[in-house]
Amino acid sequence: MNRRTAFLTTLAVTTALTLTACGNDDTDAPAKGSDKATGVEAPTLSAPASSGRPEIELPGDLSYTFDWPKTGDKEKDAVLADGEQSIKAVDQAIVKQNALDSAYLYYYEGEAAAETQKFVQDYVDHKAAITGSYRFYAPEVNVKQDGTASLSYCEDQGKAFVKYLETNEIKKTEVTAKSYVIYHTSLKRNDKGVWVIQKIASQSGSAKCRP
Repeated sequence: MNRRTAFLTTLAVTTALTLTACGNDDTDAPAKGSDKATGVEAPTLSAPASSGRPEIELPGDLSYTFDWPKTGDKEKDAVLADGEQSIKAVDQAIVKQNALDSAYLYYYEGEAAAETQKFVQDYVDHKAAITGSYRFYAPEVNVKQDGTASLSYCEDQGKAFVKYLETNEIKKTEVTAKSYVIYHTSLKRNDKGVWVIQKIASQSGSAKCRP
């Protein structure tokens, strides 16, 4: 199924743990992907280093492509950069099998943090992680003068899969319409200057995201 799809608001409804990319209606595990240092493509945008942002370290069997070019607008680019790091931070929690990992809690608060904890816990309960490649694209950013913002984007999960840790089995799935997921996030800039996610919803099989 989807990996990050059943996330937060939407995930609350489909907490069955969407398996990974590729739209598989299968079993009990969830799915997600990520990476940072080992052999993955460098992120398009980099968050400011001065705010004490956590370091994200992920294994080499995970990779990202962020087709998120800079907009030229300082605030919009900051939203994109923090959005990218927030995705990786959740993946790190899954890989570490820690539903309270401090890195994602740096980027999520309130409702979003609570639902993300449940999402990661599903992986932990099933002793499942993620592997493969993820692509994020078609971002739409809107920044308001009151210090809030919205970020929507697409995810291609066609080459990402769930990996069961006890057996090292990789649950490969076929690419279907459900492999393409759209996300809608609401963010607020905190007192550290970090764009923190407060709400997030997702929909698999998005016509807007399909090639």
